[in-house]
Amino acid sequence: MATMLERNKKVKAPQKTRQEYAEDALYREVWEDVNNEKTLQFLKKYSRYIIAGALAILIVATGIQIGMRTYHANKIATATAYEMAIENVDANALAALSDNASGATADLALFQSYMIDGDLAKLDKLASKGNTRDFRDLAKLHIIGARGDEMSAADVEKYLSDLNTKDSPFYYSASLTIAQKYLASGDTENANKWLDKIINDNDAPAVISGNAAALR
Repeated sequence: MATMLERNKKVKAPQKTRQEYAEDALYREVWEDVNNEKTLQFLKKYSRYIIAGALAILIVATGIQIGMRTYHANKIATATAYEMAIENVDANALAALSDNASGATADLALFQSYMIDGDLAKLDKLASKGNTRDFRDLAKLHIIGARGDEMSAADVEKYLSDLNTKDSPFYYSASLTIAQKYLASGDTENANKWLDKIINDNDAPAVISGNAAALR
């Protein structure tokens, strides 16, 4: 290829001789041989690592496939066991499913097991160790419903303190429960504080707000 200077001078690049072409071909052949030799030396030197790496990739890929299949199989098995436990109204099967499942599925199974046999120990477990806030808070409300008569209004308020935030889906229900407990104990002052809190909240559900207004 002509250089820029040669193009500017309109001088043609000199043609290679047959000997120069032969030398180029020989150079390329030697260069390829050298590269091939280096490649072979590299492969011999690092063959164990290369094989190990390839096996590792194969094992990981296989493990992922097996893991995905196992995951889906477990999900199907859990759903089947859950369906059978509900159809058979089997509290023990639901409790066992809760121990082997995770997340909201485990919480729901344990709560439904309680709904069947009324075992408050299951509610205690759900309230303290539940996987999801929704079921932990729901369990606490049910515990107050079952044991609230044995507790003072102050104790009820303290026990439901975790629900005293709009992050809880049972925030308004807990507030009304505390107000009702104070009213039952004759403490209208504290009861009205909780009732007013509900009545003055524009986000309060209409039913709960209406009940609060009726109690006020």
